Amino acid sequence: MTRTADLVTAALLLLIGLIAVFDSLRLGAGWGSDGPKSGFFPFWLGTLLLAVTVAIAVQAWRRGPGKPFVTREQLRPVMQVLWPAVAMVALTAVIGLYVAAALYLAFYMRWVGRHRWLTVVLISVGIPVVTFLVFEQWFLVPMPKGPVEAWLGY
Repeated sequence: MTRTADLVTAALLLLIGLIAVFDSLRLGAGWGSDGPKSGFFPFWLGTLLLAVTVAIAVQAWRRGPGKPFVTREQLRPVMQVLWPAVAMVALTAVIGLYVAAALYLAFYMRWVGRHRWLTVVLISVGIPVVTFLVFEQWFLVPMPKGPVEAWLGY
């Protein structure tokens, strides 16, 4: 089962790498008189992805069939990360990025990290505030906002 999962992953990554490389070539992956063309960096990232994909496929093929892809014990920590992240993404559309991030950080730090409440509050409020200042005030990049930001005048 592990071999099959690795080979399927390699096939998907191969497809993504090929799309990146071919589209980069369409845009121009070389070096122009004023610097790199639009497809230069995506071309090399796609090429790197293709190389890594070949390594994954070769490793999977050599290893052969064997144990299951993931055990219940291995899946548990993955789910501990996945479900709060999915909830944060869903909440972002309703309550905005900053409040959703604060709730996510607080929940994750307390539930998984078992940190003290003072640490949880300082980090879960501090990081969204710093992020707000950096993106909204300094870089002038609007991020998804909800009712709290509207109430504060943003």
